[in-house]
This record gives sequence, C-alpha cells and structure tokens, in this order.
Amino acid sequence: MRKGMLIVISAPSGTGKSTICRKLLQKRRDLKYSVSCTTRQPRPGEKDRKHYFFLSEKEFKQRIHKNEFLEWAVVHDHYYGTPRHFIEGSLKDGWNILLAIDVQGAQSIHEKMPDSVLIFVTPPSLESLKERLAGRREAVDSAAKRLANSKGELSAAKNYDYLVVNDELEKAVSQIDAILTAESLRVERQPASDLAPA
Repeated sequence: MRKGMLIVISAPSGTGKSTICRKLLQKRRDLKYSVSCTTRQPRPGEKDRKHYFFLSEKEFKQRIHKNEFLEWAVVHDHYYGTPRHFIEGSLKDGWNILLAIDVQGAQSIHEKMPDSVLIFVTPPSLESLKERLAGRREAVDSAAKRLANSKGELSAAKNYDYLVVNDELEKAVSQIDAILTAESLRVERQPASDLAPA
C-alpha cells in the first residue's frame, strides 16, 4: 500500500489558509485534515475538535511532557501543537494529511519528516493583508501584532517547496490541488510493486 504524504500549508494570519484548506478538503477525497491543539480562545463560530482542540495552558504543557506533539510552538503568545498519533497513524493507513501551521512548526515538521510537502501561501500585498486583518472580529492590538509577525513569516517563504499567491481564491486552490497531484505521482512515493514489471 502507498504511504500517505504530509502537506504543510503556512501563511500569515488573514491570508486565507483556513478557507483554502476547507476547499481542498471538499475537492479531494484523498485528504484528511489534522486538527491542531491551541491554548488561544475560540473565535466566533469556531468549534472544539473541529477547528482546534482548545486546551488550557496546563493541559497543553502536560501533553508536551508526554511527547504527544509532533511539533509545538508559541505563536502570537499562545501555544499551538500538532498531535503525533493522528498524523503517524493516518499516513501509515495511506491518507494524505493536510496541516495548516505556522512557519516554526513547518520547519520542525520538515526536519522530522523530510518528505513532507511545504506550501507557503502569501497575500498579494501587505496592504491587502492589513485590510483583511482589520476586517476580523478581534482586538486592534491583536491585529497589529499579527501584521507585525507576518513580515517575519513572509521572509521564511524561501524555506518552502512551493509559493502560492492568494490574489484569487479559486486560482490558489487549483494551484495547490495541482501541486498535490504532481507530488502524489513522484516516483519515490510509489509502492515498490508498481515499479516492478509483472
């Protein structure tokens, strides 16, 4: 059986990575979404276990101690982590896993799993990002902090395999869909039985 691949999507806050992930999951039957853990408060409309596993800082630190995360980091003053068991089990079962995480987490994942596919989604401009963040229902200081952090995140794009500009949502989704198809057809991802003549 073919082993699944891990697809990591990173983007500055407000670039649309959650919407892109949702559309990719609707489009592709071979994808599963990895729900991350966080200590931040849910935003309006977010549900526990669907968008994130919302944990207290104490619970999160206990999971760190038990080595339950494939990676974890502090981003925008909150803890975020990727559950190890779900990722490893799903890949072994042949699923392709979609993971939307920050640049620190992506680097950590890539060090542990060098065959993961790293895709960076960027806004068309910093001005458009500023407008998107201003439109979110969160505190002004939080939006300002996210905008300031985005400049550092954008500089990390050079460490990724692919760069997609989200200036038009459907186009960005189609481009990432094409990347996933191409990556799944790489020779090194094929089972040995497919490479040997009958």
